Amino acid sequence: MAEHRFYLKANWPGLRNDVGEIEAGNLKTKVSIPPEMDGPGVGTNPDEMLLGAAATCYIITLAAMMERRGLKKVSLTMESEGFVDVTKGVITYKKIIHRPQIVLTASASEKDIEMAHKLAKKAETSCMISRAVHGNVEIALEATVELAN
Repeated sequence: MAEHRFYLKANWPGLRNDVGEIEAGNLKTKVSIPPEMDGPGVGTNPDEMLLGAAATCYIITLAAMMERRGLKKVSLTMESEGFVDVTKGVITYKKIIHRPQIVLTASASEKDIEMAHKLAKKAETSCMISRAVHGNVEIALEATVELAN
């Protein structure tokens, strides 16, 4: 069994609406509460970071699955959206929607298109971040598969 460790350093010099910093490997950024939650909106925030972790894990997993199946693509892009609910002062990350757009080569077959849809769905349940938040954050998928012109 292999075990990988990741480290993060955080510095928070002030109170609620101040700005801190985090550093983890190649990631180094300022962090604060987003303006939507009456914060200063400097740098990134936990909501964006969770969305970013889920999205990058998903798209990398999908790309790896497509590569293993020999499914040739022209492009793989994605937009993701996170929904955070605040009810009676309780903040809950409710839902993430991934909207991958897969463009296969012009010569792709119907079977290739079906495989791309299947892998898009499977990648969501295979991604380590999706598995980590399972049961706490709903993750939805709105995949588009097209052929190149």
